[in-house]
Amino acid sequence: MLRRLWALLAALVLCWPGLGAASPGPRPSVVPLAGEPSRPPLLAYYYQWFSPGSWQRAKTDMPLAGPYSSDDTQVIDRQISEARSAGIDGFIVGWKHGTVNDRRLRKLIAAAESRNFKLAMIYQSLDFHRRPLPVDQVAADFRYYRDHFAGSPAMLRIAGRPLTVWSGTWRYSHEDVASVTSAVRGELRVLASEKNVDGYRRIADVTDGDAYYWSSVDPETTPGYDEKLQVMARAVHADHKIWLAPCAPGFDAQLVGGTKPVPRRDGATLAAEYAAALRSAPDAIGLISWNEFSENTHVEPSRDHGDRFLQVLRDLRGVPATAAYEESGNIPARPVARPDPTRGYWAFAGVAVPLLLVTPLAVRRLRAARSAAAEGRRTDPGRPVSRSPASTSPPSSPPDHAP
Repeated sequence: MLRRLWALLAALVLCWPGLGAASPGPRPSVVPLAGEPSRPPLLAYYYQWFSPGSWQRAKTDMPLAGPYSSDDTQVIDRQISEARSAGIDGFIVGWKHGTVNDRRLRKLIAAAESRNFKLAMIYQSLDFHRRPLPVDQVAADFRYYRDHFAGSPAMLRIAGRPLTVWSGTWRYSHEDVASVTSAVRGELRVLASEKNVDGYRRIADVTDGDAYYWSSVDPETTPGYDEKLQVMARAVHADHKIWLAPCAPGFDAQLVGGTKPVPRRDGATLAAEYAAALRSAPDAIGLISWNEFSENTHVEPSRDHGDRFLQVLRDLRGVPATAAYEESGNIPARPVARPDPTRGYWAFAGVAVPLLLVTPLAVRRLRAARSAAAEGRRTDPGRPVSRSPASTSPPSSPPDHAP
């Protein structure tokens, strides 16, 4: 009996959660492109065209960190930290081939690689005056991106191919789009940026889906807004292609030619647009934007808004406020429930200690019962010893000593 009890204790030690042999902690989670329906990946449009002098042009708000340069690696580190703290999974980086843009993209890639932060690229095919770049230049730039940047592990991949968006496809013919994408679609996913179903279908056979950049919509005053997103999503998904749904916190581009601002409503506009994007069942959500200050769609902490819109995103994404970035630049991992080893020890103690205290008493009682049975057999060999609780047989003789 005693050996059985000690064997039971040993089994508890080996099998009780949190005790016995040490086990590795949970693996870090990786956010895939196809996330849960209630929480698809969130990718913020990110612009790297800033120098200290550019903040003097067409700006009504300023970054809380001051008039930064997109070359500043400390700025890049801070931006990734802040974005992750708000549930943003990656940046869609505005780019076209050039000395400054290439240098800045390399710095961003290096920072993203070291932090497991994802990147995609949106190709800016329209110039400052919204005129389309020559199609040969567009084709050459996509090939350059494929050859020099797409191989980075920081790039968000869909079925093995890095994700890209071509901004301005509506200004190019089907033949022009095909001439660009045919050379790179074996290595890249190229999404169009069409604004309606007809536009998407016009070039659907030579692209991999659609990323609608709708920053100027007011969800409270635009009839059919919600339905339009869902109709576009159904068209794209019917072809088994990729749908990036848009959402923005507000819009005011009056200093760069816009006419009708969309108020932020202390986060209500962002919440409404995020909900509408979710209802379109997107493969990912394109947040407009991280830092487009000229159109005032930014969520980056700013002089006028503080970090209010990172707080709104945390609520929408279910990210606790304690996950906010650290001033040191260290990025906290996504919160993962980890077992508390002390709880296992206390629970084990709650079973083991009473068992240890009761064991000697049980052993002594067992020995006493055996002695009494043996004595009974000596005094009346013909009387059977009953082991049944319901037995009506007279009790055995008392033990020789008390337990």
